[in-house]
Amino acid sequence: MLGALSVPVLSCGAIVHGRSPANREALAALARNAARNGVAAVLEGDRTLAIPGEAVTDPVAFSFALLGAAQRHGAVLRTRFRVVALERSGEGLTLVAASGERVSARLAVNCAGLRADAVAALAGDHSFTIYPRKGEFLVFAPAPAQRLDRILSPLPSRRTRGVLAFPTVDGMVVAGPTAVDQEDKDDWSVRSQARAEIVAAVSGLYPPLADAEPVFAYAGLRPAGRGTNYVIGPSPACPRLVNVAAIRSTGLSASLGIAERVAELVAALGVALGPERELEPGPTPAPRGSWWRRAAEYRASAPA
Repeated sequence: MLGALSVPVLSCGAIVHGRSPANREALAALARNAARNGVAAVLEGDRTLAIPGEAVTDPVAFSFALLGAAQRHGAVLRTRFRVVALERSGEGLTLVAASGERVSARLAVNCAGLRADAVAALAGDHSFTIYPRKGEFLVFAPAPAQRLDRILSPLPSRRTRGVLAFPTVDGMVVAGPTAVDQEDKDDWSVRSQARAEIVAAVSGLYPPLADAEPVFAYAGLRPAGRGTNYVIGPSPACPRLVNVAAIRSTGLSASLGIAERVAELVAALGVALGPERELEPGPTPAPRGSWWRRAAEYRASAPA
């Protein structure tokens, strides 16, 4: 699919480092879980797990490519449409924007990210809450002899996958993310201490970054669910509203599988989807520099 949409992909594989022989059983457990899910993973000695199928892509290009394909197949994009009310109308819903514009539909999918709980609350659904978990990243421009050729990851914890080092499709190296829980859904800034935290965590995985100077820093906000994860299904308060919420870092890699599940739910709720058609790419905006710079400039950026 990525090839059909001309989305750049770097199939580089990944290595999970256990750091000590004592972590071998944890690595073996990851390998067994990967096998159950049909993912190839190979233990290499006592300290590493190789995952050859891992890859990196341009998340901004991916998002625009999906949008363009959706428009090619008849979707209409409305921007600056902040939903302030949901009204039940017959067997459907009417979405009311802050501008006063109204859109009626048989069903709505609530995939509003950080504000998904606020949208659900408009329908009387208070079954989940979203808070931001900030992830800060550093971008490095490595010398040719220090180019990274695969994703390097620590052994994940119950709370987070940890700080990674990974190559980008344009030859840079990115280290991150942090995992900082906060309440402000509009604070996309990079904290002053983020650089020291990231370098301390990643230098054991990739020593060349210990003394390297980052060329850029940026932050993203994961829409974390309070006490829950992957909220996907009809709202208990309003079945014509399908929630797709509390999906954090795996949102990109899981997005197509999530979309298939949501399509099943929509069909089960009585909306005729029509026959499947071959995917056709649609118009996408011309690239305006590296994805990591565009992602940072969208909200906030900080010089390294």
